[in-house]
Amino acid sequence: MVLEAILVDLGLAQGPAAAIGGAIRFLVAFLVLVTIGRVIVLPLLDRAFDRRNLEPHAQRPLMKVAWFGVLFVAVAIAFGFGGFGNFLTSLATIAAAAALAIGIAMQSVISNFVAGVFIFTEKPFKIGDWIEWQEDDYSGIVEDISLRVTRVRTFDNELITVPNSDLTDNAVKNPVAKDKLRQKFVFGIGYDDDIRAATDIIVEEAENHAEILDDPAPTVRLTELNDSDVGLQSRFWIADPARADFVRIRGEYIQRVKERFDREGIDIPYPYRTLEGGLSVESLDAIRPSGEPVE
Repeated sequence: MVLEAILVDLGLAQGPAAAIGGAIRFLVAFLVLVTIGRVIVLPLLDRAFDRRNLEPHAQRPLMKVAWFGVLFVAVAIAFGFGGFGNFLTSLATIAAAAALAIGIAMQSVISNFVAGVFIFTEKPFKIGDWIEWQEDDYSGIVEDISLRVTRVRTFDNELITVPNSDLTDNAVKNPVAKDKLRQKFVFGIGYDDDIRAATDIIVEEAENHAEILDDPAPTVRLTELNDSDVGLQSRFWIADPARADFVRIRGEYIQRVKERFDREGIDIPYPYRTLEGGLSVESLDAIRPSGEPVE
């Protein structure tokens, strides 16, 4: 009965000649509408996105959605031209039977799709950005963003495909979102070393590095009193941060400070432990019950 009702709605319960004529009208109307969409509608949308300076990673999924929209409209209008009745009514009849099963099966897909929409609208990161997520357990360069997943290339050259919901449900760090990035590093010096002299060296080496900014100026704070060293935290800024530059600049700066400490006689101590107590040795007679003399 349901199948018969659907066939009646679609106009397929008529004679063969009428059905063939309807099919031809449907096909012609569909091809004309798809051609109009491909030649006129999609290029207009593409130019509109370009005028709004929409980034390529956002344009691609939106153009796909627009293309599916063109196909849907073409099918709906062509149904009317073919004399098959109201496409939306027929579609609703079919969709009502499958809505529950599809909804359950596509929960994760819908969740990732909605998350992808939020990524496109809020723009927490873009293609080419270096991001870290899940408490910095994962990091890499964003290579592609779609409505379902984001693809990230790790610094070991591994490609991670991340569901978008993972990036919206967790904190994501984007160190390169701004034009400057502050870095911190703790230098440990000995308790007998001159704190002021070590501080001057740390600041001077930052000021002497061409890629460390003078404004904001480098600073040093005494932040730690450890078991074997005094911790001096250096804070400095770099411009146009990228991970490769950040790692290189940081390494060069730390090396220069270490070499300067060595020349100035400032120690970078390693952890050590002092053991206190006594050591006693019992009579060997307790070990040698036979009482044999020890040679």
